[in-house]
Amino acid sequence: MPWKEINLMDQRLEFVQRALTEAIPFSDLCKEYNISRKTGYKWKQRFLNNGYSGLSDQSTRPNSSPNQLCEDTIIKILQIKTAHPSWGARKIQSIFEKSYPLEDVPSESSIKRILDKAGLVKKKRVSRVNPSQNLLRQLIQPDNPNDVWTVDFKGWWYSSDKFKCLPLTIRDEKSKFIHDIRLMESQTAEAVKEVFLDVFKKYGLPKVIRSDNGSPFAAHHSPLGLTRLSAWWMSLGIIPDRIEPGCPYQNGGHERMHRDLKMEVQRQYKANLPFYQKIIDEWRTEFNTIRPHEALNYKTPFEVYTPSPIKYKGDIDEIVYPLKFQTRKVSSSGYIKLNSVEIFITNALAGYQLGLERNEQNRLNVWFNKFLIGEIDLQSYSFYTIQKRR
Repeated sequence: MPWKEINLMDQRLEFVQRALTEAIPFSDLCKEYNISRKTGYKWKQRFLNNGYSGLSDQSTRPNSSPNQLCEDTIIKILQIKTAHPSWGARKIQSIFEKSYPLEDVPSESSIKRILDKAGLVKKKRVSRVNPSQNLLRQLIQPDNPNDVWTVDFKGWWYSSDKFKCLPLTIRDEKSKFIHDIRLMESQTAEAVKEVFLDVFKKYGLPKVIRSDNGSPFAAHHSPLGLTRLSAWWMSLGIIPDRIEPGCPYQNGGHERMHRDLKMEVQRQYKANLPFYQKIIDEWRTEFNTIRPHEALNYKTPFEVYTPSPIKYKGDIDEIVYPLKFQTRKVSSSGYIKLNSVEIFITNALAGYQLGLERNEQNRLNVWFNKFLIGEIDLQSYSFYTIQKRR
């Protein structure tokens, strides 16, 4: 492969990158580019000393620097970056320290310099956020693993065999641990419940599950936005927590994980559906056990996460309320009967027992498990929603 004048610098950079990252004999690589070993070593050393600018014919940069990293360290940095193209300098530094414990760890700035010189840094404009906006208002924040889980569907794409890839993702907010990424055939409450059953049996129950306002997590025309899925969570004592409509940044960690999944799986492979699931399972394992996270002090999610002490013991057959409560079962059409009057609550609670407690306003508080979901006006026999917990 002789040098081409029209793209000389790029070919020199390609040669050097291959020399530093590929296990190919140096003499064979030089023959492929139709240059002598002496010339090959010259460009390699110029790049190690001065980066991309050192590959020009008339470089005036010095041949050495007191802060210069040795060739072996540079090769290891580039190998880590090649294996994980989306990782930044801090993650690479953390992996370097774990992988080579007996070697001096290069500084973050040195790694950035090497990546920049190698043309491996994607530069982007950082959007500024209005500091007056409280981005997390009214959202429950975790103190420990399993305090808050987050769930969402990542945007779909087509596999090579023309099937829709629709990943359901479930993760722990505190530790960033991903419980499951499942390619789904549908977004129904029943299908999603089956995935959560597997996850609950393996990891236990969270205190809170945060989602957006889309189906099957929420319903716009249902009281409190309840669906069969979120009602099931509540029957197990789990608090549904939703971000505000049109505010995906309130689930920012989950969205960032989706971007990584898109960049490192969706855009990197063209595969059929079963193979995509295999790739995704491998990616999730790497994300949980190998990838360091800045928010975790560069630990992995696996090092921080522990299964929940609240074990899943099966669905609740009957919710027991205090003796002073009246109880009513919600019909299949979403009604309860009180004093021979049918009162509509919601279809989402069909089959569940509700607790009714008279309050000081001579109304009935309506409880579902430990959640106060509304009141019944005893004059109009109308149900009004509210949201508190016992």
